[in-house]
Amino acid sequence: MIVLNLPKTQLNVKSKENKQLIFDIIRKKYVVLTPEEWVRQHIIHYLISYKNYPKSIIAVEKQLTINSLKKRFDVLVFNTKGLPELIVECKAPKVKITQDTFDQIARYNLKLNAQYLMVTNGLNHYFCKMDTENEKYIFLEDLPNYIR
Repeated sequence: MIVLNLPKTQLNVKSKENKQLIFDIIRKKYVVLTPEEWVRQHIIHYLISYKNYPKSIIAVEKQLTINSLKKRFDVLVFNTKGLPELIVECKAPKVKITQDTFDQIARYNLKLNAQYLMVTNGLNHYFCKMDTENEKYIFLEDLPNYIR
């Protein structure tokens, strides 16, 4: 797998029946190692190890319904009140981040109402805070650290 623009982390990868699998510490199971999953697992470890988000407030690949369509978010972090705080949309490293990617996460956020959004392909990262009053993004240099 490609080296990402994220801090180095120890990921548990194994082969089984000619497939590469990676251990997801949130879902507590091995999942198929795709380029997008490689990015997702690095982001999870980044949030936990570098931004101090507890594992207990992170959800991975859960379903939500938007206009009767079933969608799946990549990573969702909750705040101390159990409300969505951060949505992360992960793409494979070869996938270019475009306006469509931001539109996708914005649609998810219409349902979830998170304060922060992150879009990444593991090489390029975009962080923003929602300005709900003016209905726009405020781009940030990085995500805030978790504060208890």
